[in-house]
Amino acid sequence: MKARTTILCIAIIFCQICFVFDSRAKEEPLTADQIMVKVEKKYSVPGFVAKFIQMSTLKVMGISDVAEGKIFVKRPGMMRWEYEKPDKQIVVTDGESLWIYRPQDNQVMVGKAPEFFGAGKGASFLSDISIIRHNFSVTIKNNTDKYFVLKLLPNEKRGDVSYVYLYVSRTTFEIAKIGIYNLYDDETELELIDSKFVNNPDSVFSFKIPKGVEVLKIGE
Repeated sequence: MKARTTILCIAIIFCQICFVFDSRAKEEPLTADQIMVKVEKKYSVPGFVAKFIQMSTLKVMGISDVAEGKIFVKRPGMMRWEYEKPDKQIVVTDGESLWIYRPQDNQVMVGKAPEFFGAGKGASFLSDISIIRHNFSVTIKNNTDKYFVLKLLPNEKRGDVSYVYLYVSRTTFEIAKIGIYNLYDDETELELIDSKFVNNPDSVFSFKIPKGVEVLKIGE
């Protein structure tokens, strides 16, 4: 009797396991559009703050440069990049004006944000994720155990950006990494670490030019 009961239990467990695997096998993989809908929902909050590591590579020259710092974002269009390594630098935009402050050079560059960050350039789509599907054609490049990897192709020519790779967490749908490539296949890779979704105050995205610094106009 005990043997029959044991066999029956094993059979039931086996059937349950088969059912689970069969159900998973039948799950349809997410499309690029479905992934982006979930990403947009994740970033529909007022803003976020994160640490970043930025690696820039000039392929032909074989030169790589690594920078680290912190990014503050507020929808729509507001960003503040505080570079800590290798040199201190602050890039601030309120969506209209742009300031680039280099303390070591005692210099501030001033310009218009749309010219520098317009239509998603310079990873500016982080300040309004909804513009990605408007300005880029989004397809799935490949997927890994940790990430959905999306390829973004600009609908119109945008500076020297040829394409962008977006690495999206499978579990949280947060953007973990961005790879931006130009016509020469040079790469700027941006890794976002420890993202926290917060409502950054507007004051974070304004900049008061220090006295005595040299002021340059971008584009002049």
